[in-house]
Amino acid sequence: MLRSSFAVLKKEIVQELRTKYAINTLLAFTGASLLLILFTLRANQLDPTPKSGLLWIIILFAAMTGMMRSFLQETDKKTWPLLQLHASATDVYLGKLTYNFLFLLLLHLFTFFFYMIMMNLSIVSGFYLIASILFGALGLSSVTTLTSAMIAQADRKGALFSVLCIPLLVPLLLILTRTTRFAIVEGPDPSAVNDLLALVGFCGVTITTGLLLFDYIWED
Repeated sequence: MLRSSFAVLKKEIVQELRTKYAINTLLAFTGASLLLILFTLRANQLDPTPKSGLLWIIILFAAMTGMMRSFLQETDKKTWPLLQLHASATDVYLGKLTYNFLFLLLLHLFTFFFYMIMMNLSIVSGFYLIASILFGALGLSSVTTLTSAMIAQADRKGALFSVLCIPLLVPLLLILTRTTRFAIVEGPDPSAVNDLLALVGFCGVTITTGLLLFDYIWED
């Protein structure tokens, strides 16, 4: 299983490095969004909670722009049946999930770095910052990977992807807004541990659900 999952991961990395489509698109989108928010909304003058929320709104729409292609390229290039012949559903899901997690992790690091510089923010709690970045990338990748597989062979893919993803990601974004505020604005308080546990629970539930349901999606 690990060998097959790694083969899928390697294929995704090689394909992205060959085209650089998603990397260039997401970096350009994120950079433009950061500049727009800074100079148009004067985000550096906002209260702590809106500052934390704006960061995750940028990441959400950037992720939805790039992660929709996770399985669409398999249908567009007619490689879906080839993957079905050479790997099981679980192997494909884990390989795609790992790639999406690593990709979103890089996006999170890039966005956090420039956002904190532009907003003149400092790290108050390194632990909560790392937890927000890691579990934020994991939660987003788990939802977008499964949703991308569900709409890969539909007619109106873009509209369906947004309609399915946003309701699932709203709880995650609300939790991440709080943990990010603890990390770069206020520092943790006694209730912050509950938010970390909620992040872990969200990622655990969505990944487990993906493993259970992906087999049916893959075969249909």
